[in-house]
Amino acid sequence: MRCVLRAKIHHATVTQAELDYVGSITISKDLLEKVDLWPNEKVLVASKTSGARLETYILEGERGSSEICMNGPAAHLINEGEEVVIMAFGYTDEPIEPQVILVDKDNQFVQFLTEEQSMKL
Repeated sequence: MRCVLRAKIHHATVTQAELDYVGSITISKDLLEKVDLWPNEKVLVASKTSGARLETYILEGERGSSEICMNGPAAHLINEGEEVVIMAFGYTDEPIEPQVILVDKDNQFVQFLTEEQSMKL
């Protein structure tokens, strides 16, 4: 059994950082559906701006909100305006094709990416 990349949101922009919160990352429902992420699912968040990396769990944001909000202690590491990559992993005995999307600076879906395209970003 191997742990492999299952889903990724590329080039998302953090729209809010709320320190006074228990913890997690809020992601708009539209983006969650595009890559088959679930509320409460564990994700790795990497800041392309600062290089910070952290693990947390997902809260579902409002559909159409374009929201990417760092909550609680994560807001110390990744701030509003930073560009992030959000990744989820799964366990499998077989290779899988991850669901990878590219979003624009307003967190609007641009396109699905192949593994090759994703490596060039």
